[in-house]
Amino acid sequence: QVQLVESGGGSVQAGGSLRLSCTASGLTFNDKAMGWYRQAPGKEREGVACINWNHKSNYVDSVKGRFTISRDNAKNTVVLQMDSLKPEDTAMYYCAADSSCAILLLEAITENHLSFLTGRGQGTQVTVSS
Repeated sequence: QVQLVESGGGSVQAGGSLRLSCTASGLTFNDKAMGWYRQAPGKEREGVACINWNHKSNYVDSVKGRFTISRDNAKNTVVLQMDSLKPEDTAMYYCAADSSCAILLLEAITENHLSFLTGRGQGTQVTVSS
């Protein structure tokens, strides 16, 4: 059974930083793409960042230059370092695993898309105040 457990969310003022961590089990971590998507109240789910099995990272335009995704295959962990946070980054952030980054970088991730993911976590809240 695939399990993804997130940690590290919280509240911060604009311009601050947060570090999200996700630990995976029940899957072959080394050959999976790992990523983060988010959902703000009343808005669609959107991809944030994804890192391939070979450590190639990808970001959506809204977070480029501010967020950094990394992975530690020895610890089955993926980390999202979020700097220069903005109020519009406020959302529930979810960790996910899949065979590629195709879904995890979409501007709009639907329920149908979610059904294709290898696994996803329960989410961690990030709140950025102005």
